[in-house]
Amino acid sequence: MRTSYSGMYPRPTKHGLLRNDDVAPTRPADRRGALLAGLAAPRFTLAHESVVIRMQGNSDGSHVWFDPIGLRIEPGQAIRWLNLDPGNSHTATAYHPKYFERPQRIPEGAEPWDSGYLLPDESFFVTLRLEGVYDFYCAPHEHAGMVGRIIVGQPGRSPGDSVSARPASGEPIPEIALRAFPSVDDIMRRGVVRPT
Repeated sequence: MRTSYSGMYPRPTKHGLLRNDDVAPTRPADRRGALLAGLAAPRFTLAHESVVIRMQGNSDGSHVWFDPIGLRIEPGQAIRWLNLDPGNSHTATAYHPKYFERPQRIPEGAEPWDSGYLLPDESFFVTLRLEGVYDFYCAPHEHAGMVGRIIVGQPGRSPGDSVSARPASGEPIPEIALRAFPSVDDIMRRGVVRPT
């Protein structure tokens, strides 16, 4: 946290005392430039901060989605899925054979998750510690394209390099869901990808 200093007395610094007249005044234009630069840069959250992914839908239930649909976080960061859709129950489920015989689309050695059905205003937490790409979906709405992707740290490769849309058994990932995933490059560049 940065604190401001005002007053007529010298303030202590690492290299001695700093007098107020040793500091160049900041012009309002300089502050605006710094503000705009800060807004333009992608915002990466700190590992101790949790991130919320909202589960949403339109009023008649004909369209459902995660927001954001793509997200980059740091290892050890918690994700909270929150159902804000008043008309539907949703799940946050990792693509993994452990759940519904789906193909594995999370890093090898990562713990898969399934929230179970979340009613409106209910939430579910997961902390992701291993670096890599994690794909997830809503079990009742996967066929509607309700999927998302989380990148933890610096991924070694994209999911397409080592995983398949077709599981060893069970149904393949629906084409609408495969098309809905944001690209790894887009998430790495933007940090957060919202549904369009």
